[in-house]
Amino acid sequence: VSAQQVGTQKTETHLPVSLSTCDKGGCSKEAKSITLDANWRWVHNVGGYTNCYTGSEWDKNFCPDPKTCSESCALDGVDEQTWTNTYGIKSEQSGDSLELGFVTQSQGKNVGSRVYMLDSENSYQMFKLKNREFTFDVDVSKLECGLNGALYFVEMKQDAGQSEFSANKAGAKYGTGYCDAQCPRDVKFINGEANVEDWTPSGASTGTGKYGACCTEMDIWESNKQATAYTGHTCNAPNGHTRCEGKDCGDGSQREDGLCDKDGCDFNSFRVGDTTFFGPSSKYAIDSSKPFSVVTQFITADGSDEGDLVDIRRKYVQNGKVISLRNATTPGLQKFDSLSDKFCSAQKTIFGDPNRFQTQGDMKGLGDALGRGMVLVMSIWDDHAANMLWLDSAYPTTAPTSKPGVLRGACATTSGDPDTLEREYPGASVKYMNI
Repeated sequence: VSAQQVGTQKTETHLPVSLSTCDKGGCSKEAKSITLDANWRWVHNVGGYTNCYTGSEWDKNFCPDPKTCSESCALDGVDEQTWTNTYGIKSEQSGDSLELGFVTQSQGKNVGSRVYMLDSENSYQMFKLKNREFTFDVDVSKLECGLNGALYFVEMKQDAGQSEFSANKAGAKYGTGYCDAQCPRDVKFINGEANVEDWTPSGASTGTGKYGACCTEMDIWESNKQATAYTGHTCNAPNGHTRCEGKDCGDGSQREDGLCDKDGCDFNSFRVGDTTFFGPSSKYAIDSSKPFSVVTQFITADGSDEGDLVDIRRKYVQNGKVISLRNATTPGLQKFDSLSDKFCSAQKTIFGDPNRFQTQGDMKGLGDALGRGMVLVMSIWDDHAANMLWLDSAYPTTAPTSKPGVLRGACATTSGDPDTLEREYPGASVKYMNI
């Protein structure tokens, strides 16, 4: 059987993370855990210690084709020491705080990470957020220009697709089944099959294969200490995790032809003219040099869990004070202070961007995915494609900065080079707390 196997060289351990569920009567805290995404894991030959994947290349002996590779190679566990020493991830025993480090040197060099919340040993925690409020605390004070500490939801399968694809032996326990609205083609195993066809190295440890993995995505938080945005991405993928190839993946010149809205509809205060809302000192409304709470509210048309999603609102709490997002100041957007279909449509028109958010599902489509249930992802990363300029600087760099929507943050257009960041700020990290 063609299958993605499970390795036994290291005992799989899941770090503690807590999840509080609250109503007007108060909060109850449950012990949950996190697992590391499969892409970061050691992939080696079944029963041995030889890498199936080294640097950014598959070993042709084990991986001449997807079927052979999936039979020959295993994803291994991450034990307690490996979490910290190899991946730079630390969790408090209480589960109330999780820290993701940027660069960790052990036998090799690890850059960034991506983890998922589990409900049980073999299944992801599913969040249904319509008519709900989602809150967490964050510390971004160590994230320089070009870094991104991201907390977001994607419509992965609760069991990582194991019940549908028997070839996936590793399942949610080993962090398989990732997808997002960029339809990433760097995912090493999709539907239990190695993504080795047409594999092309793209970085020191990354590459892209023939297939991508698409699904609806709600970016609650993408941030460093200079800039932040929250963004909805719709996809024409009503069953969640969908394998794509060719134009459906929406790469390069086919960006507007893919299943997903890659740009998304974003609310970034700086980008809509409010340049003093968020930044690393007390002169900003939110002082990113200190921790704060991020509150996101998913408002439905009729105030019920079944209603259509119509509005996504944002509030912050810092030093005991509730701070609401301020209205945009860009002409034509001044009446908006949240994500809605009207805001998305007006923003896309004024910025001169295609409104793929609308064509791929609108707020209703995003809400439908949130109603079906989504998986919580926490990550830290740098950006080999665009140096994160789309989040924190002027982008595209060829456009005049006087054009509405080009300025997204105060970072220089020369910032964000991954090699420079990894050399100068290896100790950068993000802390997620009190989910």
